[in-house]
Amino acid sequence: MARGGYTYIMTNKPRGVLYVGVTADIAARAEQHGNGAGSAFCKKYGLTRLVLVEPHDDITLAIAREKALKAWMGEWKIRLVEERHPGWRDMSDIIS
Repeated sequence: MARGGYTYIMTNKPRGVLYVGVTADIAARAEQHGNGAGSAFCKKYGLTRLVLVEPHDDITLAIAREKALKAWMGEWKIRLVEERHPGWRDMSDIIS
């Protein structure tokens, strides 16, 4: 049976450095990033703000979406976040 997953974007501030990731457990992953244990890149740039979450029924779909988003230009990712989450508020408290 296929297991679902999430693609997500982390940042340090509105229109700041962006990190695109994929996970099966978004709450645990957001907590890891918030504690500086999520990834070396996020830790280096202080990316603790979860600003976009996309649920997927199958983890393979989440992985494909992550790869597609990583190929996007930065402005496209910023536009995506601003269309879906214009306040750039940290969503970690909503998903936990």
